[in-house]
Amino acid sequence: MRPVPRHLYPFDGQRFDRDGLSMHYLDEGEGEPVVMVHGNPTWSFYYRHLVEALRPTHRCIVPDHIGMGLSDKPGDERYRYTLRSRVEDLTRLLDAVEPERPVTLVVHDWGGMIGMAWAAEHVERIERLVIMNTAAFPLPTNRAFHLPLRVTRTPVGGLLVRRFNAFAEAATRLCVTRAPMSEEVRRAYTAPYDSPSNRIATLRFVQDIPLRPTDPGYDIVAHTAEQLHHFEDTPALVLWGEKDFVFDAPFLREWERHLPRAAVHRFADCGHYVLEDATDEIVAEVKRFLGV
Repeated sequence: MRPVPRHLYPFDGQRFDRDGLSMHYLDEGEGEPVVMVHGNPTWSFYYRHLVEALRPTHRCIVPDHIGMGLSDKPGDERYRYTLRSRVEDLTRLLDAVEPERPVTLVVHDWGGMIGMAWAAEHVERIERLVIMNTAAFPLPTNRAFHLPLRVTRTPVGGLLVRRFNAFAEAATRLCVTRAPMSEEVRRAYTAPYDSPSNRIATLRFVQDIPLRPTDPGYDIVAHTAEQLHHFEDTPALVLWGEKDFVFDAPFLREWERHLPRAAVHRFADCGHYVLEDATDEIVAEVKRFLGV
């Protein structure tokens, strides 16, 4: 992996042994725990500004999924790249490092499905929710599966991802809309995925998206959606980039249906990487939400 400049990622990470695989995570600050769960193809780098803002008052726990970020990147023979594995990874980590206290759960992209699947089994542990452009329910009615994701699941798409890092590279250009990402930040986002073998998770994540009841992991998606009613009265903050071409308006409407009392902040000019586009506004909103 290419090194990431310290001024961009000023953290000393921790290591958790996951059945012989090394799972990297940030553990910054002290106080009430805030757990931040990233998606694909990001890593804990996505939350860097939020961690810096909150670590003076909160304990920030931010894992890199296996195959992502600074975690190990095993082949299929050593790790099952499935939603079930991801939820089990998060469960094992939190059981080890923060097993009892209520947490504020922050989720984005695939982190929403992973984090909320954990939350559905630990309802009493959820103090607050912060939700950014994600889902924790099946594809909304009449919402087609996004074409680029369909292409990524084909053999040609897989070749582009593994050989040319197409998924992670494209995301750094297409998922921000206010201003282009700097070359330095783009390189940091793609640094963990610097060889075909290190890009396995970015492809497997897309291949594993459960769309039909017969797909592996769909049972987790359906069960999680059924449990969302438990969080109707949980303080929730939804921060939504309205120029997201994947998690778009139908997904936001689903969140508003499931969490009718959530505070919703729409960012009309922001894309999928909403925290990258609207860093200052979102950091301020989250701090206010946490009472900092």
